[in-house]
Amino acid sequence: MTSPNFSVAVPSVEIAGSARRFPVRRIFCVGRNYAEHAREMGGSPEREPPFFFTKPADAVVGGTAEIAMPPRTANLHHEIELVVALGRGGRDIAEDAAIAAVFGYAVGNDLTRRDLQAEAKGAGRPWDMAKGFDHSAVISPIRPAAEVGHPANARIWLSVNGELRQEGDIAHMIWPVADIIAELSTYVELKAGDLIYTGTPAGVGRIVAGDLVEGGIDGIGTIANRFV
Repeated sequence: MTSPNFSVAVPSVEIAGSARRFPVRRIFCVGRNYAEHAREMGGSPEREPPFFFTKPADAVVGGTAEIAMPPRTANLHHEIELVVALGRGGRDIAEDAAIAAVFGYAVGNDLTRRDLQAEAKGAGRPWDMAKGFDHSAVISPIRPAAEVGHPANARIWLSVNGELRQEGDIAHMIWPVADIIAELSTYVELKAGDLIYTGTPAGVGRIVAGDLVEGGIDGIGTIANRFV
C-alpha cells in the first residue's frame, strides 16, 4: 500500500518588489458591499451588517496566470475586488485599531459559478461549490501598506477582451476596510496570513473560454488572466 504524501506546500501570494511571499491562512469574502451591485443581485443597498463567506486558501491563483474554465458551470462570472492582506489579527478588534492589522493590499477577482450560486440560493443551500472552487481567488501581487498607505479612494475597474465591464471607486464600499475587519473579528479570530476580498462594484458578467480578463485598482496593481 502506497503511503500518502503529506508534504503539501502552503498556498502563498507574491509580494510586490520582494523575494518573499505572503503565506495564505484563510480567505474571507464580503458579499454585496457596493450599493449598485447589491441592487443588481436583487438585494438592498442599505447599510446592514455585512455577511461573509469563505474560499479555501489553495483557491488563490496569480493575477497573470492562464486559468482553465471550471467544470460544472455554464455561467462563470467575474467580480473585481480590493483584497486586504492581514499581517496581524485578533478577536473583537476595535474599528480605530483595525487598520494596524493590515499588511498590504492587492487586486482580486472573486470568480463565481453564478448558475450554481442561484441554485443554492433557491434551495437554501450553502454557496461552497459556487464560490470555493479551484483557482477561484485570483489575486495580484500584494503591495505593502508601508509603501502604498491605506487607500480610501481609488478607481476600480475590469474589462473583458478590452470592453469595460465594471468601474467604480473603493470609496463607494458600504463597509470600508476598518469596519470589515472589526466586524469579521467578532465572528472569528483573525490572524496573520488571512485575506479579505472586500466586495465588487456593479457590472459583474459572464466569462467564456478564450476571454482575456483585465482589471485593476489605481495605486494597487492590475490583473490580466486568459481563460482557456
